Amino acid sequence: METNQLHIGMKAPDFTSDTTSGQIRISDFKGRWVILFSHPGDFTPVCTTEFIAFAEAAGEFAEKNTQLIGLSIDSNPSHLAWINEIYRTTGIRIPFPVIADRMGEVAKLYGMIAPDVSNHETVRNVFFIDPQQIIRAILVYPMTNGRSVPEILRLLTALQTSDQYKVVTPANWQPGQTTMVPPPKTINQLIERQQNPQSLNLNCKDWFWCYNKY
Repeated sequence: METNQLHIGMKAPDFTSDTTSGQIRISDFKGRWVILFSHPGDFTPVCTTEFIAFAEAAGEFAEKNTQLIGLSIDSNPSHLAWINEIYRTTGIRIPFPVIADRMGEVAKLYGMIAPDVSNHETVRNVFFIDPQQIIRAILVYPMTNGRSVPEILRLLTALQTSDQYKVVTPANWQPGQTTMVPPPKTINQLIERQQNPQSLNLNCKDWFWCYNKY
């Protein structure tokens, strides 16, 4: 199955699809962040735990102006039966739309198929799409291992923090922790950081390695 190849910085391809919440277009969500994620199939154990985890965190995503959208190469009746079974079994409602992609059109458009693994199931892709509909991050997990929803929330928060405060985040950064500034682009900026980082509200280990607090 031939699939598209998307990259960070690309415009998210638009599409129109039927979902468990009715028909949607990706462009309907312009002005909001979107987490578009694929799963291998309905009525599978790992996917069920992931959907429950996303549902339990849905309020946190909403607070971050973010729409969750799920997808698999299953029919809408299958999606509806599965999310109803999740509710019947756990009492948890799935509050986000799940795309019915029976012919794999969206999966191919977004490169969600790993043909060396399967030609008819999607792997666990996560696309972070910003309010301008630009792809900002892509995570890909294998079929065998479920995603970490806290990590998806953490990365979303990091992207939003970088946009808002023009900063970068260090390894293992968590929301509320100290951020960093990009390296200087001119020799004058370099000298200023060396001579008087306090005036810039910076704590510098070296001229290229500076922390701040937004």
